[in-house]
Amino acid sequence: MTAPPISMRILVVDDNDRVRQGVISILNSRTNWQVCGEAKDGTEAIQKARELLPDVILLDISMPGLNGLETARILRQEVPNAKILIMSQHDPVQILPGAIQAGAHGCVDKGHLATELLPSIERIAGSSTPRGTANSG
Repeated sequence: MTAPPISMRILVVDDNDRVRQGVISILNSRTNWQVCGEAKDGTEAIQKARELLPDVILLDISMPGLNGLETARILRQEVPNAKILIMSQHDPVQILPGAIQAGAHGCVDKGHLATELLPSIERIAGSSTPRGTANSG
């Protein structure tokens, strides 16, 4: 039996190695999704996004240097076809307006990644414009 073709390429951006690896572990449950790259900060995220042209960028909001919102603004210009999902330890409902303004398509609570990450990605991947997906438990 052959694996299904790759339907989505994802760039994972978080300054915490353990969080990044946890997110990748969750994403690996989808055989037709591919983690095409990882980045530890906003500057590296922009560089990798330009090179890899991912379909989805999972972006931590709190990073050293360029934070997630600043990075999202730049990514929106550099890779306009990519969907951006902000990951935050803070209440996504409170973060959402600023995230949407920065060009993200939604937010997900890091405390609920195991249950909310995959559905959040599916929602934003199916949207053509930012529509304000916020998930919190």
